[in-house]
Amino acid sequence: MTTDANASRQDQARLVAALAQPARFDADCERVTVLETHISYVLLTGRFAYKLKKAVDFGFLDFTTLAARRHFCEEELRLNRRLAPALYLDVVPITGSVDAPIVGGDGTAIEHAVQMREFPQEALAGGLLARGEFGATDIDVLAAQVATFHGAIEVAAADAGFGAPDGVLQRAQDNCSTLLPLLDDPVERWEVEALAAWTAREHAARRAAFARRLEEGFVRECHGDLHLGNIARIDGELTIFDCIEFNPALRWIDVMSEVAFTVMDLEDRGRADLSHRFLNAYLERTGEYAGLAVLHFYLVYRALVRAKIARLRTAQLAPGEERSASLAEYHGYVHLARGYAGSPQSAIVITHGLSGSGKTQLSEALLEAIGAVRVRSDVERKRLHGLDPRDRRGAEHGLYAGAATDATYRRLAALTREIVVAGYVAVVDAAFLKRAQRDLLRDLAAKLGVAFVILALPASEATLRERVGRRSAAGSDVSDADLAVLGYQLHTQEPLAPDEEPYVVWYDAEAPLANARAPEAWHAVRERIAHTVWDRRRSP
Repeated sequence: MTTDANASRQDQARLVAALAQPARFDADCERVTVLETHISYVLLTGRFAYKLKKAVDFGFLDFTTLAARRHFCEEELRLNRRLAPALYLDVVPITGSVDAPIVGGDGTAIEHAVQMREFPQEALAGGLLARGEFGATDIDVLAAQVATFHGAIEVAAADAGFGAPDGVLQRAQDNCSTLLPLLDDPVERWEVEALAAWTAREHAARRAAFARRLEEGFVRECHGDLHLGNIARIDGELTIFDCIEFNPALRWIDVMSEVAFTVMDLEDRGRADLSHRFLNAYLERTGEYAGLAVLHFYLVYRALVRAKIARLRTAQLAPGEERSASLAEYHGYVHLARGYAGSPQSAIVITHGLSGSGKTQLSEALLEAIGAVRVRSDVERKRLHGLDPRDRRGAEHGLYAGAATDATYRRLAALTREIVVAGYVAVVDAAFLKRAQRDLLRDLAAKLGVAFVILALPASEATLRERVGRRSAAGSDVSDADLAVLGYQLHTQEPLAPDEEPYVVWYDAEAPLANARAPEAWHAVRERIAHTVWDRRRSP
């Protein structure tokens, strides 16, 4: 194929048209479906999929030479085998001529393709979500997969050139500099220029945090493109595929940049509840609450990455429905980025209830509804002592002794502070049966100048005993509380005092759990967050 870029693209289009004939593949190939993105062609043959890289140069990638396309095919195979080894099979040459190509033939290669096992397009997570076939359980599995992956991948050296604050800013600014030449409408230009200005301000405010993230080893060789279009349910298992191979700087990133992409994508698809659930499940697995300091920056960055891709694709399309859809996609991402760049509202919400009152399930419904970040005493107590959350030997390790309990609540307060300072509502899932424990978080809210809410969860003793007994027998919850613990709580709890009442929202802990997911369920909490007025005489 010619080395001239324009001619190369034309030859490639002819090559793909020739490869669209079933006779070019195995005898059992009855049809070929061609999928096209701004950087690739994918040929679906029924048994295998073949991915060819477009001969394009967008600055952030350059596939204009045959050697480059082969190299990045090989990189795609290597990198994706980390998460999807059964899906990625080989890199195959395409020989013959542009109009009569041979896949996997002998002789001089005119192109290269990544050979993959084909799976039904209906298996993609985005489609599953749209059909109501991708829900909370899938989100929890996905968060666990991502957390495990991040814990196993290579960490960038501090001097490797990846994840440095200046580089982080440059990549974010590149989104806007790529977009602006594509925009003629003054309003569209204003939107992108405003987001570019916010990006610069936010980066300056968080510069020390970006440097600290690199120093502490949170810049790693990630997937880089973790949205629902790159996740599929194959043979009943969620499989993450199609990572970024073409630009190391877009792959060697902060793990929170990776998380931000999934969080943003779920919200863009109209499932903010699952977006919040994914973030919380990841944070609970990893304990990576400090990463929230840079999450808003990365959410805007990720929304603008997708906006850029949509606008580049729009420029490649002729007028028509497909072009209009791509343009609408662009505007949706810009709208989302503007929302992330808005002024966040922080608050502290603590639960107050005995074992078996449903604190964890109800706080989970709350965080999904209002977009909060939760910390759990049952998890952090064990993390403090180096135990897995599912370890049922908490009592044996002395985790419920007075000193250990005090340390747990201090840890909850420290994590809550990180969440609030990062611009999020913190939900603290713990019993808070002692006045001093409640005051610790109440005083923190006063010091930070944010709303404080006590979510009180009353239930009868009979209900509590039934729930705790059933949970203990199942042994599937992270809580170690048994009937003996419940009995101790019943006799030693310190009831809410009159001066705490202004901060209390009562919720019937015996009501069906489904009620907690109704749109109006947490209206009172929202109102308290919006209108709580502090008595500054209690401020430290």
